[in-house]
Amino acid sequence: MFVDSHCHLDFPDLAAHEAEALAAMRDAGVSHALCVCVRLEDLPRLLALVERHDNLSASVGVHPDYEGVDEPDVERLTQLAAHPRVVAIGETGLDYFRQPGVPEWQQERFRVHIRAALASGKPLIVHTRAAAADTLRILREEGAHRVGGVMHCFTESAEVAQAALDLGFYISFSGIVTFRNAEALRDVVRMVPTDRLLIETDSPYLAPVPHRGKTNQPAWVVHVAQELSRLRGEDVAETGRITSENFFRLFAAAKQSGHADEVVAC
Repeated sequence: MFVDSHCHLDFPDLAAHEAEALAAMRDAGVSHALCVCVRLEDLPRLLALVERHDNLSASVGVHPDYEGVDEPDVERLTQLAAHPRVVAIGETGLDYFRQPGVPEWQQERFRVHIRAALASGKPLIVHTRAAAADTLRILREEGAHRVGGVMHCFTESAEVAQAALDLGFYISFSGIVTFRNAEALRDVVRMVPTDRLLIETDSPYLAPVPHRGKTNQPAWVVHVAQELSRLRGEDVAETGRITSENFFRLFAAAKQSGHADEVVAC
């Protein structure tokens, strides 16, 4: 069994092939996927998707890249998080890669999401790019360790990983770990404790080797698991079991599949 801890099945490239993507998940032994919200305007469509399928869960949040969108406050996020299929707050965080200077509106939005996570008791899904120091600082200042969460699609240093682990966060790796130029990231894979490890696709983006350049899909999280297994000297079935258990521990509101005891070796 494998779980894709972060995907965007509601995005057009995947939504147009919903049935095929779900069938491919089943055939690959991917029992569950977390479909992550990036704009509140998209949430009704995302909730309709997960309500159609017992093996999907949702989050609620606004991605740091989006300006000029429906801006949440703590009360609204907390109310939306009460939906029984919403298991997390996010994706939230900081992304300075395309932003001039330090965008204060991103930082304030991030704080709103952390406060909503604390109010709802649901963990955070954190995105950080070119902003690791501020991301960690705000997590500390807002007491995010009290609710925890995941540093998704991790690409930062071992030092940043350790700081996140010290805050009680999990570390999730995507198909990037299979890329030829990702040796430093592979070193981070080796140092993350077993009980804090997650895998994801971030599909439709970041298709892993051997599918680079194609539209990514949750079924391909198996390739991430295979690379983690190679790096950590573990059997891939064991990696699948461990990361699936970690997922359901962190996202406790997620509905675990009736096939939770089945492990598919690849």
